[in-house]
Amino acid sequence: MTNTLSWFQIYWSEFDHALELVDTPLAVAEKPDAVVLKPVRGELTFENVRFAAQGIADYLLEEIKLAGDSGSSQKREVIIGHDTRFLGREFSLAVAEVLAANGLVPVLCQRDAPTPVIAHAIRVRKALGGINMTASHNPAEYQGLKFSGSNGAAAPPEVTGRIEGHIRHRQESGWTFQAGLVGSFRCKEVDPTPAYLKQLRKHINFAVIKKAKLKIAVELMYGTGRGYLDTLLEEDGGAKVLRFHDTLNPSFGGHHPEPNAEGMAPAREAILAGKATLGLGLDGDADRFGIVDRDGTWITPNQVLALALYHLKKNRGWTGAVVRTVPTSHQVDAVAELLGVKVHETPVGFKFIGALMESEPIIVGGEESGGLSVKGHVPEKNGILA
Repeated sequence: MTNTLSWFQIYWSEFDHALELVDTPLAVAEKPDAVVLKPVRGELTFENVRFAAQGIADYLLEEIKLAGDSGSSQKREVIIGHDTRFLGREFSLAVAEVLAANGLVPVLCQRDAPTPVIAHAIRVRKALGGINMTASHNPAEYQGLKFSGSNGAAAPPEVTGRIEGHIRHRQESGWTFQAGLVGSFRCKEVDPTPAYLKQLRKHINFAVIKKAKLKIAVELMYGTGRGYLDTLLEEDGGAKVLRFHDTLNPSFGGHHPEPNAEGMAPAREAILAGKATLGLGLDGDADRFGIVDRDGTWITPNQVLALALYHLKKNRGWTGAVVRTVPTSHQVDAVAELLGVKVHETPVGFKFIGALMESEPIIVGGEESGGLSVKGHVPEKNGILA
């Protein structure tokens, strides 16, 4: 495994474990929707990230040329964001510097931003795509680079394959980049929050939440969801919110930023102590969700998908199909059969769910790892919406 692209390879596996490449300076974490890089001996470098950025720039310029459109500066925008990990903003600025040198227009999110917020910003601004420095729910020592297309969805294999080809060419030709001082580059910045919250308010019936007079324990895991889920519930839903880990901490407090049963333990304890009646949580980049019921039971993503389908079809009267990945429980199939809804099954990776959501009416799409999106929203998993 001495391929020059080994550090950029995407492995289509559901399991997020590191594959150490003995002959290369980086290890690659297997994650279906992103390039996730783990430092080995501290060698996750800005040089490697610039190679990735250049490969993406080559791909985007190739697409502009194929479309026969020189494009305005607005059409040449690329949204750039990052999560709360160490050097996230610096890596993002390194990406922006490379894109700008190629005649593209990098637009940086003003603060650490959730993956679904970046996806929404791509669509709202009609950008060419987006680059997100995040390793999602992986431990703090991981870092990742995720490229999304103009529809806000994660790039499909045929696109990442072309990007890898461009990187290979650059590596073999001895490409170098004369960068300025790390973190010193400046580009246009944007606050994507208002437009995103406006979109969510169209999907959520906050009047019902307000009527319920809920006390909610919100687990934010030191991640990008700070000021999104908790603020919506408090200001629009009238809920009493008990926040956990709502400060910025690049080490995630020494834990995996994953809202599974273990990660949602503080919320569960608050519920059992009578301080809350519901627990909600987000992972590090807010694209996965966690839910704890009033009796302290962690509700699995499989169960939530089935419940979401039932609610949206039965109570809201939405029409369309439901889509799930191969390893996702068939529980949603039973609900779909009861409601007369068609079920689609896709390979692992939310990008496949997103592709279907773009091509036909889909009520809800989800996966067992906590990714979910609904009709009329971006074709990307969204823990805040879920």
